[in-house]
Amino acid sequence: MSLYGVAKGTPLEKIAEMMAMGEAKGTMMYYALARLAKEQGLDDVAADFVEAANQEAVHAGFYATVNGMVPQDFWELVRGLMAAETNGEKSVKAMADKFREAGLAEAADEMEIFAKQEGHHGVMLAKILEKHCPGLLEAAGKKIYVCACCGYEYIGDLDAEPDDYVCPLCGQPKKVFKLKD
Repeated sequence: MSLYGVAKGTPLEKIAEMMAMGEAKGTMMYYALARLAKEQGLDDVAADFVEAANQEAVHAGFYATVNGMVPQDFWELVRGLMAAETNGEKSVKAMADKFREAGLAEAADEMEIFAKQEGHHGVMLAKILEKHCPGLLEAAGKKIYVCACCGYEYIGDLDAEPDDYVCPLCGQPKKVFKLKD
């Protein structure tokens, strides 16, 4: 039995949404704490914080699922994420360059690693799509809108979406999307 969307449209919907967001922020907080603990030589504490962060991420995914916060037929979302991750490599590299220009070479070095990881995520998602849903990789003749904030690609008629449509990746409103050339 799927738990997908069981809280949607019920009195539990707002609670599940708050829980999903709280757990996502908890993930960020615990990973930040792990980094700070590691910098202070507290590797055992860092490991505990990483364990907590991983569990918080699972919790966030659970609440997002029961609230139907991602589409159950997720392949279009995966295709959009693939594009965002691929575009993210360039974006994060550009940000790393700005950090380097500001004299923050150590941070820039790490961000360059992150940039490569973003690109790898794009490649990984492309392989998943090739294997399980190859038709989605072909967007010829279709309208593609790109989120100006994160690079997520929406394929189809964005005008057909309700006015309150937001980017599923970064939450920006549909007005920030631009038609891809």
